Amino acid sequence: MPLAVVLILLVVGSLIFHVLSPWTFTELASNWSMVDFTIDITFWVTGAVFVAVNLFMAYCVVKFRYKKDARATYEPENKKLETWLTVLTSVGVAAMLTPGLFVWAKFVDVPEEAHVVEAVGQQWHWTYRYPGEDGKFGEVDAERISNDNPFGMDPDDPNGQDDVLVYHPEAHIPVDKPVKWLLRSKDVLHNFTVTEFRVKMDLVPGMQTFQWLTPTKTGRYEVLCEELCGIAHFAMRGAVIVDEQEDYDAWLASQPTYAELNARPGGNAAAGAANYAVCTACHGQQGEGLAPLNAPKIAGQDAWYLRNALNSYKAGIRGSSSDDTYGQQMAPMAATLVNDAAVENVIAYIGTFPDAPAPHTVDGDATNGKRSYRLCAYCHGDDGMGIQALNAPRLAGMTDWYIERQLTLFRDGVRGAHPTDFYGFQMSFMAQSLRDEQAVKDLVAYINTL
Repeated sequence: MPLAVVLILLVVGSLIFHVLSPWTFTELASNWSMVDFTIDITFWVTGAVFVAVNLFMAYCVVKFRYKKDARATYEPENKKLETWLTVLTSVGVAAMLTPGLFVWAKFVDVPEEAHVVEAVGQQWHWTYRYPGEDGKFGEVDAERISNDNPFGMDPDDPNGQDDVLVYHPEAHIPVDKPVKWLLRSKDVLHNFTVTEFRVKMDLVPGMQTFQWLTPTKTGRYEVLCEELCGIAHFAMRGAVIVDEQEDYDAWLASQPTYAELNARPGGNAAAGAANYAVCTACHGQQGEGLAPLNAPKIAGQDAWYLRNALNSYKAGIRGSSSDDTYGQQMAPMAATLVNDAAVENVIAYIGTFPDAPAPHTVDGDATNGKRSYRLCAYCHGDDGMGIQALNAPRLAGMTDWYIERQLTLFRDGVRGAHPTDFYGFQMSFMAQSLRDEQAVKDLVAYINTL
């Protein structure tokens, strides 16, 4: 009897939990209500089976409980029961599978007028490519992928010269217009998912997959990777912004084409010397950094990282938090670089500085820090020299007290909190593995040995 009561309570509790549960689907923001309908059917079929089986078990426990002198009846076959079970099971399975066939038939039938966007996945971030005015994508090849050509573009293909390249995890699409997502992976299996859109598809290395949808509501929606792709899989986030048509057109027009990126002149170190004058007071004449002014060493740091950091300060992504005192100081300094040319010039000038290792000021147990660094090495490299493809800057030989402070800011959620700071968001997750201040010091002490 107690077992029967437990089974009945399990059924009743499950039904109550379903009715009162705070966990529900995200609001539908595309044309794929068919997917919700299919899931609802599957839920009701499996839910009915769950209730029926458990209540039947409770009935059997009571009906056929132990009684003195009672004897069991052996009945090897019951054709009537077998027929009913076969028919009901077939109906239930058909009810779950049939709607999925209709969904799949629509899923592979992409409207001819669909707008096309390519989403490219790699460990652990998203980038996007849009066809230019000719409506055609240029050829790409994995063998051409490099730090200077992250999309693997063919420089000799005229169709690719006007392709719009968005090397950032945030994409835009117009509302109420069908969109076909072409999906490509640079390395391992990924999965492009926006829960509000209800459709998802794997990105398979060596081939191109696709999905399509018509967004029905403007807004910002999070992109997830729902295929286990490595240590930072859970932090591989992005965003899709659904705009009104005119807002989308304005955004797309502001993005650089492949030809424009190639035509950008390199930085002029001589011109950058004048731009660097405002930086000298804090970072030093040779970019060696000055601890009393809370300015880290920048000599020897990767140009791509300096560019990203300066642009993040200028855009208000870094230095916007009231808890980031020194970031707030840096933001107006970065604003003195009035355009991209000024940024490139000052970076070129910084590249002329001698790269002397920063002095060691942080004490910690490097042996313990080495264990912590195993996680960091996936992105920053075993030698701490950084990996541009993973958006991870150099750590070795840089200012240790600055690294210590930034790890603390990441761990405390001060850095990485801005909604468009996707890579800071990843670092804030990683920094959670450092339990206390001593763990931070131990890690920095090990980085000092690299």
